[in-house]
Amino acid sequence: MTSKIRRGLSAAWPICLGYFPIGLSLGVLAQKGGLAPWQMAAMSILVFAGGSQFIAVAMIGIGASPLAIISTTFMVNLRHLLMSSALSVHFPGVSRRFLALFAYGLTDESFAVNMTRFNQGEWHRYSALTLNHAANTTWIVSTVAGVYLGQLVPPGAAGVDFALTGMFICLLVFQLRGPVFTITALIAAASALLTYLWLPGNAYVIVASCLAATIGLILKRLLWKQGRIHE
Repeated sequence: MTSKIRRGLSAAWPICLGYFPIGLSLGVLAQKGGLAPWQMAAMSILVFAGGSQFIAVAMIGIGASPLAIISTTFMVNLRHLLMSSALSVHFPGVSRRFLALFAYGLTDESFAVNMTRFNQGEWHRYSALTLNHAANTTWIVSTVAGVYLGQLVPPGAAGVDFALTGMFICLLVFQLRGPVFTITALIAAASALLTYLWLPGNAYVIVASCLAATIGLILKRLLWKQGRIHE
């Protein structure tokens, strides 16, 4: 058992190194948005999804309704359904208690590492579980530490107010891997702008996300059937 835990920790440390600065950034932004350390801790413990937490902090900062925040983060987190389904083949006959504990710590990064290790063979489920929760612990600690750090940073200092916008711009740029992705992003921007002018509150976020994702999927399917792209 000790060797399995050690292997999990060895595989987890690159993820932990990446999580710490991002978690600190989220904590600083959350503090500027009015969240207390215990609230940040509760969010990281209950949600543990970096992208969704950044979105939630941004929406809290602009006074979005709880329904809009929950709906938006729910859609963003739907990808976890696919990731957990893909990993499920590596857990035959495992108890539901273990599966629930493992699924709780699943993220994009832990999924990628665990899937690679499982496919290579000789990767035990306890190593995978250790990896998940080493990353989870790092994330919780770093986000809470970021809230305390944010108390030392004056509002607007060093572009803090633009940090969230800058992060999402970077994420968008890294996603533009082809014409379909670019068109989808443009549709999301245009529909968000139009629905913002027509719809009250923050409903435009949900409408634009659903519309762009649907059109992007349809476009990708059409191009795939024509043989112009590969899935």
